[in-house]
Amino acid sequence: MAQRDRYVVGLDIGTSKVCTVVGETTDEGGLDVIGIGSAESKGLKRGVVVNLEAAVDSIKKSIEEAELMAGVEIGSVHLGISGPHIKGFNSRGVVAVAGKNREVSRDDVRRAIDAARAVSLPAGREIIHVLPQDFVVDEQEGIGAPVGLTGARLEVNVHIVTGSQTATQNLVACVNRAGVEVSDTVISQLAAAEAVLTPDEKELGVALVDIGGGTADLAIFERGSLWHTAVVAVGGDHFTNDIAVGLRTPIPEAEKVKRRVGCALSGMVDEDETIEVASVGGRRPRVMARRILSDILQPRAEELFHLIWDEVSKAGYEKSLNSGLVLTGGGAVLEGMSEIAEQIFDLPIRRGVPAGVGGLADHVAHPGYSTAVGLVRYAERHRAPAAAGTGGGALTRVMGRLRTVFREFF
Repeated sequence: MAQRDRYVVGLDIGTSKVCTVVGETTDEGGLDVIGIGSAESKGLKRGVVVNLEAAVDSIKKSIEEAELMAGVEIGSVHLGISGPHIKGFNSRGVVAVAGKNREVSRDDVRRAIDAARAVSLPAGREIIHVLPQDFVVDEQEGIGAPVGLTGARLEVNVHIVTGSQTATQNLVACVNRAGVEVSDTVISQLAAAEAVLTPDEKELGVALVDIGGGTADLAIFERGSLWHTAVVAVGGDHFTNDIAVGLRTPIPEAEKVKRRVGCALSGMVDEDETIEVASVGGRRPRVMARRILSDILQPRAEELFHLIWDEVSKAGYEKSLNSGLVLTGGGAVLEGMSEIAEQIFDLPIRRGVPAGVGGLADHVAHPGYSTAVGLVRYAERHRAPAAAGTGGGALTRVMGRLRTVFREFF
């Protein structure tokens, strides 16, 4: 393996922070985190670029910090994308098995997947992922790897994720302007799942809720595959804004108060606990009961999880979540979030932190790093051997996605 091919990089551009993680493949086949860069996110709103120059500056800072820590120059990244423009749906492709012996070949699988992805999309949308779920050979369902089996008809169920072309292109343009190529784009909930979910959870049925600054991303896994994705337009920034309005304090101070003493469940706060809150306009800070803060945060947390529950119910998976919910992302750190989710869903809830990496693992053992670490793990698992260390254009990304489709099962 060439020296530069040992490195994979994940870039997570969120509403509140830009995070870069550099991973190095070990000789034993593991993955070590060797560089981390984090910068305040500017110029983005709910996953969409609203100020190009500000976004480029944030990306540059994050990448330079990661380069300095890792001691390597970053040439290409796997880019995480999210936002309300991300939509997912399931599709099915059917083909006749070619060949004299009616033996399913890789070419048959490719044709079936091509048939499943041949859907009409609204103008301005593009396919980001085509993720095979399972195959059907003749009438035998639930097949994971059909190559080599005999049959006359091959069907495949896939989950197709689409996004806005302009939103994705603008994000890629920002990364390119920061001097880095984009090897592939990956939706953030798929990346976060790589870092925080166990194979058992994916097999039994689990919902991953990645609570970011501007949105909460939902992914539902069952039988080892992704079956549903959705984006809810409520995130950590909404909690901060509620505090700023409710306590009449500047937004930066509201963010500090939320992180330091915030609790989303009033019942977990003692009645006699007090907090100091900064005032606006140069007025003196005020001392107030901490429970007032919880009374502001709890309705927003309940709203978020009711929206998630509505999305799960609408998709018909409320009986499928045998492993419960896994909360991750920076918004999952808020005290009381797991307890409120448990009340609403009546399911086991856990907070997911990145796992399965070495090196600086302690530094990234935080829900806020789940997507960035997951991007590195995704990049390593779907590595394109010839292009691992260098950036690629549109053709490289398309070829990388085709390889990814086959690696899901073979």
